[in-house]
Amino acid sequence: MARPRQFDPQQALDAAVGVFREHGYAAASAEMLTEAMQIGKQSLYNTFGGKWPLYCAALERYAAGETQSHIAALQQGATAWAGIERMLKRVVAEAHSPCLGVGSVSEFGGAQHELVAIRAVAAKVLQTALVTRIREAQAAGDVAADVDPGHAASFVLAQVAALRIAARGGAPDAELRAMARLALRALG
Repeated sequence: MARPRQFDPQQALDAAVGVFREHGYAAASAEMLTEAMQIGKQSLYNTFGGKWPLYCAALERYAAGETQSHIAALQQGATAWAGIERMLKRVVAEAHSPCLGVGSVSEFGGAQHELVAIRAVAAKVLQTALVTRIREAQAAGDVAADVDPGHAASFVLAQVAALRIAARGGAPDAELRAMARLALRALG
């Protein structure tokens, strides 16, 4: 008779997200993961299927959470422009915490189809929300009318990644804020 689980799989997954954010896939050992998740190695395999499926689940959870947080920031602005600015400010404020999305791209590029699919789902949702806000900002005269909203949204997402990479490389907060302001200026 199997023993019932003595841990919350969602809390364990959140702990794994933290390990993978900091160390990536290759450098995250099973020991690091089980210690952070406060589970045994067998529980890791029984519950998550191993390190690779755990990494995929962690990326999916992280991507969904980050996407929700970005969209919430976009929607909280009094205007579309203020929402875009608020989203970039959120990124700057949290940029010194490693990003699992950027980390997975850096570590694997497009070589792992599971990761590409996970990132594509999150990117599509965020891209759609950004395009909507950019169109609203264009209607209000805050974004140049001749700017393609899809290209502008891709540009903003590229700036999000750039801010996170710059922070990971040691860029100070003042530099990150300046980069975000320049990104906004490019849209106007």
